[in-house]
Amino acid sequence: MDSGYTPQLLVAVDARTRVPPGFVKDGQIVLNVSAGATRNLTMDNDWIQFSARFGGVSHEISIPVDRVAAIFARENGQGLHFEPVDAPEPPEQTPPPVPDESSAPPRGKPSLKVVK
Repeated sequence: MDSGYTPQLLVAVDARTRVPPGFVKDGQIVLNVSAGATRNLTMDNDWIQFSARFGGVSHEISIPVDRVAAIFARENGQGLHFEPVDAPEPPEQTPPPVPDESSAPPRGKPSLKVVK
């Protein structure tokens, strides 16, 4: 079922955020997180991670959840806006490793899984 809307994340980039620096503008980046734009998308209470192509080059993206400023539909701008947390994080907090291709789920229809 296609909702007709493209989910976007507005991220306030900091030292813990792994995104291609050439696409950051004024300390922020907008990311398309649709099924067709991401690969191996995982979301938990602390991190959002996926692979995406920027200018034809694949990049591993890691975003601390507390840096998400908004999630919205590209087509109409409707969604939820948040205040990113600016408190410094301990230096030992690093993103979990991104799963490699061998652990990727089978291709086909995307599915969600409950993470506890």
